[in-house]
Amino acid sequence: MLKISNDLVKRINEHVQEAYPAEGAGFLLGANGEVNDVVPLTNARENEARHNRYLITPEDYLKAELKADTLEMDLIGVFHSHPDCPNVPSEYDREWAQPFFSYIITRVDGGKVVSHRSWKLAEDRSKYDEEEIIIL
Repeated sequence: MLKISNDLVKRINEHVQEAYPAEGAGFLLGANGEVNDVVPLTNARENEARHNRYLITPEDYLKAELKADTLEMDLIGVFHSHPDCPNVPSEYDREWAQPFFSYIITRVDGGKVVSHRSWKLAEDRSKYDEEEIIIL
């Protein structure tokens, strides 16, 4: 189960809608399954691939880790959007996923958020399991 405030969901929505028709992405900061902050990122993927891929650079990762440390939180996951397609993890998502992270995938159709779903990678990395999102 992943808990997140309505205000943070709004920040995710704004970011992924602004990124549309490209994928938008960022980090989830918090602890114990509760998101306490988000770190929206610029999609570093090359222009021609941004509509169905995102890239987080090592520098982005370091900045997020430092911010989490300063706030006495942890990196607990990633959010990203799927423009005009279902918010189900792709094979590409699975190959690049990190264990123990929550992955919020937001469906954005025509530039507007439709829904959010959250996923966790199975320990054997073979698949994702959906986790419930509680919006506080």
